[in-house]
Order: sequence, then C-alpha cells, then structure tokens
Amino acid sequence: MASTMSDADTREAGVAQPVGAAMAAYVAAGIGAFALGLIVILNAFGLITVPALYAPSGGVTGRTAFGVVVWLIAWAILHARWKNSDLDVGRMHRITIALVVAGVVLSLPIFAG
Repeated sequence: MASTMSDADTREAGVAQPVGAAMAAYVAAGIGAFALGLIVILNAFGLITVPALYAPSGGVTGRTAFGVVVWLIAWAILHARWKNSDLDVGRMHRITIALVVAGVVLSLPIFAG
C-alpha cells in the first residue's frame, strides 16, 4: 500500500515543490504592468480609445480596468500551463522585472505625450 505525503511532510523531507503556480502569478503581474503601459501609450497617440468607466476619475479608470483584465487572463492561462512545472525562478524574475520596467517607461508622460 502506497502512502501519500502531505505538503508539510514533503517540505520537511526536502522534496522540491513545483513553483509553476507561483511563477504564473508573478509573471502575470509583469504582463499586466506591461499591458497597462502599452494601453496608456496607445491611448495617448489615439490608436485606441479606452472609455472612462467612472467619469469623475476620467480615462484612467478604463485603462487600469483593461490592464487588470489582461493580468487576470494572463494569470489564468499561465497557471493552467505551469501549475505542475518546476521553472527557473531567476529567469522568471528577470522576465517580470523587464515587463514591469517596460510598462512603467511606456506610461511616463514623455512617451505618452
């Protein structure tokens, strides 16, 4: 009869846990940040029109809502694909940082006009 180990037992035994689910959330945050920056610059140049969801706050409500939707979709897709994977955490960290930096740069007023 095979025994099963709980998560706590597995950690104590030194067995590596797959980090895919955590990395999916982490990388999805970077994708959401990049999407927000991209939406800001595309809206500033008039390539897309994002409506205001709450008029007193202006167009920022529509842009951020769209960024959140992109983040949630990216998270769902990456989680489904990576949940049982053991990924390179350092590589995922570099990818996420690059996406966040690119998103912030794209949303700067000197680029967004």
